[in-house]
Amino acid sequence: MPTFDDALEEVGGFGLYQKITFFLICLTSAMFSYLYVGFVFLAVTPDHWCRSPGVTGLRDKCNWSLEQEKNYTLPVGRAGSSSYSQCERYDIDWNSSTGSCENPLPFVHNGSRDLPLTTCQDGWVFKNGSFPSIVTEFELVCADAWKLDLTQACLNLGFMLGTILMGYAADMFGRKLSFLIATFVTSVVGLVVTFIPNYTWFLVFRTLQGLCSKGSWLCAYVFITELVGLEYRRTVGILYQVCYSTGMMLLPAVAYFLPAWRNLQLATTIPNFLFLTYYWLIPESPRWMLSQNKSAEAMNVIQKMAKRNGKSLSKKFETITVEECNDHLGHPSFVDLVRTPQIRKHTLILMFNWFATALVYQGLVMRLGTLGGNIYLDFFISGAVEIPAAILILLVIERIGRRLPFAAGGLLSGASCLIAAFIPENISWLATAIAFVGKLGITVSFEMVVFVNAELYPTFIRNLGVSVCSALCDIGGIAAPFIVYRLSDIWMGTPLVVFGVIGLISGGLVLLLPETKGLTLPDTIEDVENIRR
Repeated sequence: MPTFDDALEEVGGFGLYQKITFFLICLTSAMFSYLYVGFVFLAVTPDHWCRSPGVTGLRDKCNWSLEQEKNYTLPVGRAGSSSYSQCERYDIDWNSSTGSCENPLPFVHNGSRDLPLTTCQDGWVFKNGSFPSIVTEFELVCADAWKLDLTQACLNLGFMLGTILMGYAADMFGRKLSFLIATFVTSVVGLVVTFIPNYTWFLVFRTLQGLCSKGSWLCAYVFITELVGLEYRRTVGILYQVCYSTGMMLLPAVAYFLPAWRNLQLATTIPNFLFLTYYWLIPESPRWMLSQNKSAEAMNVIQKMAKRNGKSLSKKFETITVEECNDHLGHPSFVDLVRTPQIRKHTLILMFNWFATALVYQGLVMRLGTLGGNIYLDFFISGAVEIPAAILILLVIERIGRRLPFAAGGLLSGASCLIAAFIPENISWLATAIAFVGKLGITVSFEMVVFVNAELYPTFIRNLGVSVCSALCDIGGIAAPFIVYRLSDIWMGTPLVVFGVIGLISGGLVLLLPETKGLTLPDTIEDVENIRR
């Protein structure tokens, strides 16, 4: 009996119908970049210092400049530092101080300020001209700096729970319906986040925002790879992620003109409501419908595809099916991901690679906020290096296969991070350049893991397999902010060492996976177990 892949070859593997659908799906991928890495712009941390009661009045009285005020009223920071403390102030009541404008401190011992210190009990003053961010609005600095890490961790927690839920839903109820529901929830919650009054509610709705957003992105990815012919799967899979990179490159421009976090949140949420019109614009996956014995509905989509592509469907395709999926019809199970030896091995290796790629990828992006340079330019470059990664994949993936480029990406990122960690600070530009090479390598791995993951599972659990494995990606995302911001307090190179070791391990494990070059998408568990044959 003819298969769906045979029908695709007949009506056009990537005709006008698929190209229009692919373009519409790519728009959603570009918008997802804001939610995935936009944290860098939401969480801008400007220069800040403790608010001291009475200092403002004293400054006006003495006509001090800002630098004079800081010099007179702030203690020095850490030992060996020439900057002012951001988390401590003198324990002085400036309203009752007996000092003069030239020497406002009440006493000085041995030419140094030997005064009692206290924490910033009255809040902080943020640098003039700084735009509102979640850091300034919710005062997520000093002892509360970990709460900033927690916001990104909760988003990734939502990603993890949501992708498993949406993966199961997409295999049970269809790719299109699951995509639309997830998009609607993400849009509404994103709108609510714009008007959140305090940190606690921001944390709650940030988690809810993650709950459906990544699941929606993965549903769209699986859907588009199922809609095109074998020879085009690699192209649409990579270009789908290039659209994400394009959105990442555009994001700093949007953030530059809309620097206040609430405005940025609103501007990047409203377009998502337009994706709800896809109810009328895109079909359900015919491959999924065939796996659910919905042959009439699948044939209707295939006929529309043929008509739009200027092709005709011969009579031998009046009855087509996805081979031997009936044993599991409508009942994808988590147990199926570990039941048989080959699928079990695929699941464990892919899980670790999802974890590693997300940890290193997000970590290198978050690290941009700690470099002290132009955050908009650095972010743009970080997105731009992803384009050569995609071109490289497209050039080699059909020549040497999937496995070697996948492994090389992890090994390159790991080696680059380890080298960058030990470069002296006086040539920090070299460390930054090598870290960007690491970003290119981990981008190759990230784009390949999504692509290869979809090729290593049979149709009836494909979306579930991608979603469950990618849940480990979100554990990496949960860990990333704590590694970047907390371990750097020990030594600035510590995060890069962690990223380097994990990158090398992930690249080595990929070599244990089978090569999928030139193979049709497996439809049954038996297809996967015999994939090396």
